[in-house]
Amino acid sequence: MPAWYFLPLPIYALKVHRVSIGHPKLVTEVAAEILRTGPITFARFMELALYHPRFGYYMRQTEGASEERIGWSGDYYTSADVHPVLAQALARQIRQVDDLLGRPDPFTVVEMGAGKGLLARDFLAACAAGTDSFYHRLRYVLIERSPAMRACQQRHLAPWLDSPKTVSWVNELEELPTGSVTGVVFSNELVDAFPVHRIRIEQGEPKEVFVEYRDGRFEERLQVLSTLDLSESLRRLASLGVILPEGYTTEINLHALAWMKDVARALGRGFVITIDYGHTAQDLYGPDRPRGTLLCYYSQMASESPYSRVGLQDMTAHVDFTSLAITGEEGGLHVTGFTNQMSFLMGLGVERMLESLEPGSSEFQSVIQLLRPEGMGRTFKILIQHKGITEPQLDGLRFKPFFGSALTLSESKV
Repeated sequence: MPAWYFLPLPIYALKVHRVSIGHPKLVTEVAAEILRTGPITFARFMELALYHPRFGYYMRQTEGASEERIGWSGDYYTSADVHPVLAQALARQIRQVDDLLGRPDPFTVVEMGAGKGLLARDFLAACAAGTDSFYHRLRYVLIERSPAMRACQQRHLAPWLDSPKTVSWVNELEELPTGSVTGVVFSNELVDAFPVHRIRIEQGEPKEVFVEYRDGRFEERLQVLSTLDLSESLRRLASLGVILPEGYTTEINLHALAWMKDVARALGRGFVITIDYGHTAQDLYGPDRPRGTLLCYYSQMASESPYSRVGLQDMTAHVDFTSLAITGEEGGLHVTGFTNQMSFLMGLGVERMLESLEPGSSEFQSVIQLLRPEGMGRTFKILIQHKGITEPQLDGLRFKPFFGSALTLSESKV
């Protein structure tokens, strides 16, 4: 390793970014890498901003409620913060999956990116209230590499920690042996936080957005694509009829495809349930999104400024569910169905819960917020895939506002 790797940043750079760019120690680390290696891909920049081992947005230990990341006082909130009804509906759906799989012992639920652990808490509480054997056969595995998030999850899951067979943690999906999971691999608002490559069409050719550091600021520059995998993704989109016009800027999530391959590897028999905000490829890369979908969230406000508040704000991009489905098919995961959160909850009987609540009450309004068509009800999509079972029918997919063939290369794969 060259000696100049250890040289500190220029004093002028520290003075500027300490005030205006973001978390000073993180910005120092990112700028040092750029000065050492040259411009980095936006995907690498986003990875460092969110997941740097010490200073990344999700990895850094918080300093009390004033620095809460997720929730009503944080930078954004999730469905689990609104009401436990989603967790309760998942418990009903997964009990049906348990029946379809022949009630295996153990039945494993793997949740990746569990946030504060609220959904896991409410799911386990709903399962514990049952009178059959399911809860006693249940093994709930959380995949979490962030010490800060894991500590938060452990606080919320404290009632179950006396039973290590019921709840456990691993750092990475790769730690699960091939074919070891019989049950469900589940995620809620995970894929949107994977680092994305950004591309722009310039003079008819795709160029990639790189990030450089100049005069105490992060700036963009366009270069040739950093990997052939991006060219392959663009060819795949073209086979689906997606042609990006001149000047179009968008994101390609190669990390999501690698993740889906690893999910398919780990799942021996069962289902994958992926909840996130996103679209089919034809919609995501349509003419109404010429600047892409990348957004940053800070104190419940959205912006398109990834180069400010680096390490102090969330960064997300909408999910390409078509590419997830195609990659899953290649790994043996077949599309069970594709729906939205409103339809999923309706299929699992949310109306009955509403009937038991006082109209106009705060709890009633919270459930309505998860169903609202112009909000979370349709914004959040749910992709369900299966492996090792033939043509399963799930209650959560009784209402399907989308055609399954929109997610695959050909209708024969659905």
